[in-house]
Amino acid sequence: MSRLPLERLVEIGDEKQQASNRIVYDFFSGIGPELADPGGSLPGANRWGRPCDPEHPVPVILMHGTAGGAQTNWGTYVPLLTDAGFSVFTLTYGALPGSKWPISALGGMARIEDSAAEFGDFVKRVLASTGADQVDVVGHSQGTIVPNYWAKFLGGQGTIRRYVSLAPLWQGTSALARARPVAAELQERFGIDVGAVIPCQALPQMMEGSHFIEELNSGGGPYVPGIQYTNISTVHDELVRPYTSGQVPGGPDDDVVNIVLQDGCPRDFSDHLGICGSPRAAAMVINALEGEDVRVVPCRLVSPFFGSPVLRRTGGAPEFIRSLTPSRIS
Repeated sequence: MSRLPLERLVEIGDEKQQASNRIVYDFFSGIGPELADPGGSLPGANRWGRPCDPEHPVPVILMHGTAGGAQTNWGTYVPLLTDAGFSVFTLTYGALPGSKWPISALGGMARIEDSAAEFGDFVKRVLASTGADQVDVVGHSQGTIVPNYWAKFLGGQGTIRRYVSLAPLWQGTSALARARPVAAELQERFGIDVGAVIPCQALPQMMEGSHFIEELNSGGGPYVPGIQYTNISTVHDELVRPYTSGQVPGGPDDDVVNIVLQDGCPRDFSDHLGICGSPRAAAMVINALEGEDVRVVPCRLVSPFFGSPVLRRTGGAPEFIRSLTPSRIS
């Protein structure tokens, strides 16, 4: 009887089976590595005790989105950045206390203030390990606002150099606005506090008009002087609504570049998840971290959800789907 061996499913993340960190443009390419090594690190990430490359002296910390993790969110970006010479560090922040795998692999569940403090502790560890004075940040979704809260309110000012955000939501999202009246009615009629039932404490904090979003934007906007911000948004973002929430202009003391993925390339249909697999976004991230345009930004037909090029030499289907095809069953 044919079956799909676990090692086949996870081989894209098995360092022993790969001679090099092959870059796969697919948001879900980090699932295999998490199955292979629960709670571990992607090959090339978290190389503690090693100094950074002199050409890239600032370590890069990758911050996942809600329900993401150190491996599941960054299957494209760890090999992308390590191959480019960056020292890359990842963590799963805000996991439910006391949870066991696989629930422990779902980060971004805690209050954002608590996750920001956790991020700050991780930054200190990275700086001590590498000997660097600053870090760069690449964040996705909730991971775009957690580090900023630390920099703005928890003593992190001056520690972040460059800050690249994928699908940011500086002004919150209205995606769940219709749920508010329902939650209010449940509270009034039945005494059910929906906020106390939902395991993700960060979710209501990210809503447009929440106390957290108002605090984040206090003082004229979300940004922290001295940090170089690059915001990359997609018009097809179904979770950050409107997508312009992530395109907030900077003030006179801010260093902000706002980019919409589809400007000049309507063929990229990356959505909220797919933006982390898009080759176009990936080139933009590299250029932002380098501080100059060292990569040509491609314009290719890219699928939503996965962020994978629709037609590519490796076969045409996203990597996670390809790992389940009969041709790989033994």
